[in-house]
Amino acid sequence: MEKHITHTKALSRFIQILDGSFPSGSFIHSFGLEPHVVLNKVSDSKSLKIFLENLILDQYIKMEFVFSKQIYKLFQENNLKQILKEDNKYSAMLSFDFSKASSDLGYNYLKQINFNIEKEIVRKYFQEVKNKNSCGNELAILSAYAYELDFDIEVFLLLWCKKNIINISQSALKISRIKPSDIQKLLFEFDEKIDTFIKYSGDKIENFNPLFEEIIYQHKSLEPKLFVT
Repeated sequence: MEKHITHTKALSRFIQILDGSFPSGSFIHSFGLEPHVVLNKVSDSKSLKIFLENLILDQYIKMEFVFSKQIYKLFQENNLKQILKEDNKYSAMLSFDFSKASSDLGYNYLKQINFNIEKEIVRKYFQEVKNKNSCGNELAILSAYAYELDFDIEVFLLLWCKKNIINISQSALKISRIKPSDIQKLLFEFDEKIDTFIKYSGDKIENFNPLFEEIIYQHKSLEPKLFVT
């Protein structure tokens, strides 16, 4: 019974802090969707679905999912030194703008959740982030909180990934003619796929999205937009 209560509490917390409509300083990023729409590579729900699948297959499976699982395991091993190293290493792999945005978002999350922390390793890590000794990127902060709440890392990643593709789809409403009902339907179709993608993600971090790279470098004047909430 206690395990069920803890899981429900953790689920409730993550639904709240991942809600982009809550004034948490989060943002909606098109992640390259804008140039794809402008170049008519994404024009309907079918092509949007392909875009989102490619994002998950070419990026999340090879980078975000891998990093989050690794950092969660380090918390289980109580290895603060390696946690700080991997946090900074991950941020160094990102472009400057993405790295700064991830750290800013992570720090905003930290301000919301850094109270009544029971696990010593999580308290120490959060303090290192506050002291600017670690980048505190979004996924590291949220993975730490998942560990604090004894929340299954794969369930957390499902929520995080679904939140991201919902946000990207929200930007599609702003820059395309795709119907909201069609977007809602395709998002439902991702539930089982995301779970499978997470389970079979690798153990080595890579960072290359060929479709994104092809479109972005074909038209350098096109930049992904930030939609501030």
